[in-house]
Amino acid sequence: MTTKIVRELPNHIQAGDHPYLQNAWTPLRQEVDAVGLRVLEGHIPTDLDGVYLRNTQNPIFPAMDRYHPFDGDGMLHMVSFRDGQVAYRNRLIETKGLQAEMEHGGRLWAGLMEDPALSKRPGWGAHGSIKDASSTDVVVHAGKALTTYYQCGEGYRLDPQTLDQQGIPPWSPLDGISAHCKVDESNGELLFFNYSQYAPYMHYGVVDRHDRLVHYVPVPLPGPRLPHDMAFTENYAILNDFPLFWDEQLLKQGRHVVRFHRDMPSRFAIIPRRGKTEEIRWFEAAPTFVLHFLNAYEEGDEIVLDGYFQDEPMPRNFEGAPKGYERMMSYLDQYKMGTRLHRWRFNLRTGKTSEQRLDERVLEFGMINQRYAAKPYRYAYSAVQVPGLFLFNGYVKHDLVTGESWQIALPEGQFASEAPFAPRLNAKSEDDGYLVSFITNETTQRSEVVLIDALRFSDGPICRIELPHKLCSGTHSCWANGEDLRDGVLS
Repeated sequence: MTTKIVRELPNHIQAGDHPYLQNAWTPLRQEVDAVGLRVLEGHIPTDLDGVYLRNTQNPIFPAMDRYHPFDGDGMLHMVSFRDGQVAYRNRLIETKGLQAEMEHGGRLWAGLMEDPALSKRPGWGAHGSIKDASSTDVVVHAGKALTTYYQCGEGYRLDPQTLDQQGIPPWSPLDGISAHCKVDESNGELLFFNYSQYAPYMHYGVVDRHDRLVHYVPVPLPGPRLPHDMAFTENYAILNDFPLFWDEQLLKQGRHVVRFHRDMPSRFAIIPRRGKTEEIRWFEAAPTFVLHFLNAYEEGDEIVLDGYFQDEPMPRNFEGAPKGYERMMSYLDQYKMGTRLHRWRFNLRTGKTSEQRLDERVLEFGMINQRYAAKPYRYAYSAVQVPGLFLFNGYVKHDLVTGESWQIALPEGQFASEAPFAPRLNAKSEDDGYLVSFITNETTQRSEVVLIDALRFSDGPICRIELPHKLCSGTHSCWANGEDLRDGVLS
């Protein structure tokens, strides 16, 4: 392996007993370029062409009071595959907030668990006072990687192959872009939403394959809400209004306290992809909160939506957590929230909703073959969380037609990342390809990238490739096909 250190980063963090500043969440202090990565097991497939991108939370400066892992500065990691060759690089995402704090030499903005009054400058996001770390999600649209922050930020773009910084999209609206905007690979469109504390509280927009904002409409809500994800079908976008949101009276006092209202239904807004506000149709369903959806498609008079239903969106405090972190630890534990694979059906003719539990196991962070997004599909790939910690130690593949499933468990001390599906060149079927994932091994104190052949899922990783350093954990990732990148437009 040949590694070039691009930048050494300052180390101001003292982990103490904080579970998300140590072990697999230890902040990384290098930006590097690496080629000739060492293959630890198996061989690099020659029928894999593209890049795997993962966004991680990697704090540069300590918190003002209490650190939440979602406060960490965005760091993007890229592994490229082509003709049996593999290369890696990583870069901090140069947000306005990070640049200001680097110049200042310390934190300027309060975090999610801190008093907003601690912020020394006006901030971003639905809070209105926190830093846009652009550290939550990443997609590739119009040939550019777009990173986003979950409470709405401006969005930052990087070259998906070099990670050169390319700034904020010119179409980024005043209320920002939430995490989990969606790219439709069939036509190159990007669909997004945002939300705020001010009426109408939500907007929905479309950016075409040529990077032009072509649609932007309000989605009026009864008050401030906390949506996290959306979905789309061939003809519709699906937004939501879940009964987990800020206490409106406390919000007027500047306090961001979340309540779950069990007596209120979940509501789903279905709007034509270029539809007007007055064309929105609302459907009610069982009260819950959903962090992530898998896919949606049209079937006769119905829209089918799959995602991860939370049985307990407001779980009890985490016993044994470090003092002051009891709530944070609970909200990061999928076992306490009871996240399970679920299906909603919205009948456009009758206006009725039906629901179905697809698996009783605790699962989340699902992926599909994106060529089947917005279409009837068969296979889903979910991550298995470590009980009590926001870390993954396995995967489940579902055959949603037969109901079969297969599970992979990682060895003790190994932790995975969200694993997007990478189609094999000249793929013959929906699951003809690979899952790509980063693995952090706490025994060896190293990280690696692994490939799982989806056709032989139960065999586990068929290829393990060593990375030049140990990565800090994080949230979301994506796969971009090489041919689409070389064309300059994902289409």
